[in-house]
Amino acid sequence: MATPQLTINLAQGSVSFAFSPDAARDLQKALAQLMQSLKAVTQSSGSSGKPNPQKSMEYRFSDEVFLEVFCNPNIYPSPFAAKVLVTVRSERIRLSTEVELTRLIEDLNQYLEQVS
Repeated sequence: MATPQLTINLAQGSVSFAFSPDAARDLQKALAQLMQSLKAVTQSSGSSGKPNPQKSMEYRFSDEVFLEVFCNPNIYPSPFAAKVLVTVRSERIRLSTEVELTRLIEDLNQYLEQVS
């Protein structure tokens, strides 16, 4: 059986690659933690005082392709404004682009629904 394809929608176009359901669940957990960090930044900046810096999120997956997702939650005013840097790399091609966090979460959820 072939490995299911994850499709990430970009500002212009999309990229698809083989991605296992287990890896998708790991990425989903990392994105959930990122959302918590973004919410913590938003809440602390709303109160008086200095916001507590949050740790950057970095997710890596390597199989047929290498996938890296990176985000610094300290630079976005809200989770809905956040973007992540996505790098998809194989022996022949490398793609690095920013993707809206909410779009990536939607794409990942759609993939997990399809493979369940």
